[in-house]
Amino acid sequence: MTDALDRGAARRPLLSLRTITMTFGGVRALKGVRFEVMPGEVHCLAGENGSGKSTLIKIITGVYRPEPGAEIEYDGETYSHMSPVTAQAAGIQVIWQDLALFPEMSVAENIAFQTMVGRRPRLVDYGAMRKAAAAALKRLGVTLDVDRPLKDFPIAQRQIVAIARALVGEAKIVFMDEPTASLTQSETDYLLDIVRTLSASGVAVVFVSHRLAEVLEISDRLTVLRDGALVGVYPTEGMTQSRITELMTGKVFDQTVRAKPVAGRPVVLEVEGLSRQGLFEDVSLTVRQGETLAITGLLGAGRTELALALFGMLRPTAGTVTLEGRPVRFASNRDAIAAGIAYLSEDRLSLGLIQPQSIADNLVMASYDRLLTGGLLSERRKRTVVADWIRRLAVKIGRQEDPISTLSGGNQQRVAIAKWLATNPKLLILDSPTVGVDVGARAGIFEIVASLAADGLAIILITDEVPEAYFNADRVLHMANGRIVNRFDPRVTALSEIEAAVYA
Repeated sequence: MTDALDRGAARRPLLSLRTITMTFGGVRALKGVRFEVMPGEVHCLAGENGSGKSTLIKIITGVYRPEPGAEIEYDGETYSHMSPVTAQAAGIQVIWQDLALFPEMSVAENIAFQTMVGRRPRLVDYGAMRKAAAAALKRLGVTLDVDRPLKDFPIAQRQIVAIARALVGEAKIVFMDEPTASLTQSETDYLLDIVRTLSASGVAVVFVSHRLAEVLEISDRLTVLRDGALVGVYPTEGMTQSRITELMTGKVFDQTVRAKPVAGRPVVLEVEGLSRQGLFEDVSLTVRQGETLAITGLLGAGRTELALALFGMLRPTAGTVTLEGRPVRFASNRDAIAAGIAYLSEDRLSLGLIQPQSIADNLVMASYDRLLTGGLLSERRKRTVVADWIRRLAVKIGRQEDPISTLSGGNQQRVAIAKWLATNPKLLILDSPTVGVDVGARAGIFEIVASLAADGLAIILITDEVPEAYFNADRVLHMANGRIVNRFDPRVTALSEIEAAVYA
């Protein structure tokens, strides 16, 4: 990557922005920001949620018009602002996190349909479409059946299709928004190789990711935003994850191993030989009072399926589950909740919360029965409970009646955790609790986890990020192919040893 940077240093920037300011409803989202990208460079745009990253990208791509005084230079031309049509025609492409693809359409149609669209109606030349799609994939060194529906392919290959679509649009610069959020480690490695291929061919890539290890691995430089202002532009050589976190948040976080001895504590959950055909097999574990037990491994290892079985959403085909010394069998998640088990889903947006509903309604949705008086909901008790949990978890809100969608990702996650704590659980299962949450908010969530454990709550933490497990759990289980294959104690095991086992 340094070669690309050295070559770019001798040339003028492909993209250069100066004095970019944007205000929404009296709130300054961007404050005189400057930003530049060199031809063929991989450049990271870093910052917490709400720092202005998305707003800056939308200005570059013409979705937003910056305030007067902005200067945009792109590929030798000067603009006061751009329109979406101008940006696309100039070779500026964005691959958003949701990809904006069509699962029912073929790979070829997803990649090349825009090239077939014109102002006048005409018959689609499917041969030309397939040829253009195959050529874009070949440029990436990838072979896919362009006639198959996109829905037949895993998320990693859909990412490749989105990149190929950008190349068909003759991209000179590609913005990638959280491209690895749903990928396994091997899929991530493959995607990063694709990014290197793009860079080597002269296409600039702007990489946006909360996974700072990837940022350091793939980027030449990084631009850091905080609260809508530019913090600085830095070479990634010699940079560390902790330093980037400090730059993004303005805070210093103490990353120390939290593991503590738990062997003598009462057992809350005991699982023996639990199996569900095709999903997980012969899983045995214990979780003790006040313990945080982490289960890590690659996506597809069976971790979520195991959690769903413990929560009554999947019925095991073999094995036993004992809760506080009593054997339990759950016919549904209602049974699990009544027994004292809570489960925070990995999919906060569609399964954990109801976005149009209020903060208050979301927080109490799992504990309505506790708020009834004579069979009717007590609004007074509801407001008291909501206010109490908002205070205890330090959730930043306007009003309880505001839609949950008005909150940041980190604050939404705090509400989702509070929803389950309001049920007074004995065991809390946290499935990937920091997905889509920036580094500052992550630290806050794990402070909450540590506090809950200190109060005696038994916690299962499921994560595919080994450092999260290592620094925040008392014990770490490594799950692969539906089985527990390794058990680690962070007090006596190095982080690198666990990472080597998980990513082998």
